[in-house]
Amino acid sequence: MSSKVKAYRSPETVPAFLFDLDGTLVDSVYQHVLAWREALERAGTRLSVWRIHRRMGMSGGLLVNALLRETGHSLTPADERHLQEWHAEAYAKFRSQVRPLPGAIELLECLSLAKVPFAIATSGLMASARPALDLLSLKSSTPIVTRDQVRHAKPDPDLFLAAAQRLGVSIHNSIVVGDSVWDLLAARRARALGVGLVSGGYGQDELEKAGAYRTYEDPLDLMNHLDEVGVRIPKSA
Repeated sequence: MSSKVKAYRSPETVPAFLFDLDGTLVDSVYQHVLAWREALERAGTRLSVWRIHRRMGMSGGLLVNALLRETGHSLTPADERHLQEWHAEAYAKFRSQVRPLPGAIELLECLSLAKVPFAIATSGLMASARPALDLLSLKSSTPIVTRDQVRHAKPDPDLFLAAAQRLGVSIHNSIVVGDSVWDLLAARRARALGVGLVSGGYGQDELEKAGAYRTYEDPLDLMNHLDEVGVRIPKSA
């Protein structure tokens, strides 16, 4: 008599993916860096672009506060009120240069066909994130969580917790995919598995020290190694 046991694959064995946007799915990090530099210079604060890049992945407010604390600069109350607006105006000039990262659209299509749930959680406001989201050919049903929908942005875990809730999945059965140390810190605080992409400019060592379980070059590299993060894509998918 055969003693084979038929395996049961419950929905909880399939992890959900919670993606950052800038630097993770779209190649827009450096455009945002230049836009922040222009906005800060408009407010009378001159900074090297590397300083700004080191804070990318945080919300705009935290980014500015951290930069000002490091440099000892200050802003007038009027400049503080207008800074986000100035950043948006500057970023609009670079928007035509933004492209999906290699494999981003294909990765999301692959997950959709395999019925692997995913959402996007970004520290950007919806107004600034919408053009980048439109590049990804997303289904209207894809959950999207932006800065203006949560109390705190990264490195707090609120964005990823909200994204998991929107999907109706446990955060403990979710994989956060991000390009910055702030994404991975938020993932650790949310008790989710973190996967890093170096496509946003942070190095592999930095991402792994921040908590990345695996690190890949870009979405295409991740798609080619989904089995390493516990996802088996049927050949028919």
